[in-house]
Amino acid sequence: MTIPWIVGLATAGLIANRARIARETDAEYSARYEFGADGVALGAESFTLPGTNGIGVLLLHGSGDSPQSFRELARRLADEGYTVHAPLLPGHGRSPRAFAQTTSAEYYDSAESALTLLQSQSRGAAIVGLSMGGAIAVRLAREHAEVSALVLLAPYLVPPTSIRLAARFRWLWGAVTPYLGGRGESSVHDSAASLESRAYGTFSPGAVQALVETADAGYAALPFITQPTLVINSRQDNRIPADRALKALAGFRRPVESHWVSGCGHVITVDYCKDQVATLVVQFLRRHAS
Repeated sequence: MTIPWIVGLATAGLIANRARIARETDAEYSARYEFGADGVALGAESFTLPGTNGIGVLLLHGSGDSPQSFRELARRLADEGYTVHAPLLPGHGRSPRAFAQTTSAEYYDSAESALTLLQSQSRGAAIVGLSMGGAIAVRLAREHAEVSALVLLAPYLVPPTSIRLAARFRWLWGAVTPYLGGRGESSVHDSAASLESRAYGTFSPGAVQALVETADAGYAALPFITQPTLVINSRQDNRIPADRALKALAGFRRPVESHWVSGCGHVITVDYCKDQVATLVVQFLRRHAS
């Protein structure tokens, strides 16, 4: 057997194995949840809670996650009188395959459209972003100076070196496997809350690239933020090491209100520290959202 034949067989084997992994990963997510007619997993949908004070709050979820991560915080905000809107970002809550095909530009455009709609129905608006949603929120706040307040929850603004390398060499590992594990099991310490998650738990080459691009765009916007800003990080965050969180804080030119919580992972809106986080957010918006 000649070398070209060996190479051809090996390549065919890699392609077949990659396709098998993709099918199995999509099937595993599909088997885990029920889906609506729009193809979105039940529980992962966009949602809006009406308020009474005329102020809208846009909630932006993280990469690979869904608005489900905001359900409890949204209820707290609605009880305070805010109209809350949590959109499902493109490619999320549907299938790992859909997630793999979505770009950072689509994330931002979708979030901006949601903000515009919320502003048209309110006399003022604030933005709350979780993880990658925090990076999108920073960019939105820079581009929309009329936003009254900005809240960043475990914001993903300075990716670890391992994630940057995964994005840089995505063409290499992506030829072998369509997805990498997302270490999502460490993001929520509360097992009951983890079961409610609609997160994918995997990242494709394209999703890693979109995450890094979104983080970099958010970090670049930090020096231009003029709104009152609240930043909350977790000391046990499995995705954002403390040095990266501190670097993000140092990127602001104006003082921000910063808090650290303990006893929870990356998704601080659903984990054991959720009540403390919600109280800090409510108190901050009382002072600054107008």
